[in-house]
Amino acid sequence: MQRVYLGLGSNLAEPLAQLRGALKALAALPRSQLAGTSSFYASDPLGPADQPRYVNAVAALDTALEPLQLLDALQAIELNQGRERKAERWGPRTLDLDILLFGDLILNAPRLHVPHYHMHARAFVLYPLAELAPELRLPDGRALQDLLAACPFAGLERLSDGP
Repeated sequence: MQRVYLGLGSNLAEPLAQLRGALKALAALPRSQLAGTSSFYASDPLGPADQPRYVNAVAALDTALEPLQLLDALQAIELNQGRERKAERWGPRTLDLDILLFGDLILNAPRLHVPHYHMHARAFVLYPLAELAPELRLPDGRALQDLLAACPFAGLERLSDGP
């Protein structure tokens, strides 16, 4: 079993309900166990500004699935919850599930990059991740606490109604 950290995000079709539904689906994945969930956070969109704010969280999953098997399962959950993949990057979406970290694996495959690119600069990833694993080190040796120190909390709002 590998400890995997997943980023969750939604800004369409009742984002809180989308994240809760995704957590239920993650808990039901074969050969996997949901090990923890951060608080929910509202965040400003990265892409076009004319879209609703996102609701984000991070989940810890212990899994025996291989990385691409997990990616396929995550994309199936996204589709089941109404995700439409469009050419526009960082546009609005019902659900976005990203593999942030897969144990100590470093992978640069055509379909999957682990650790997730730019996670080191995204407050909506780092702060929820720190709730679950404050002493975490990335596979390249960088400490999560050092990344947090360089990434302001700006634009984030911790929501009272979490998982």
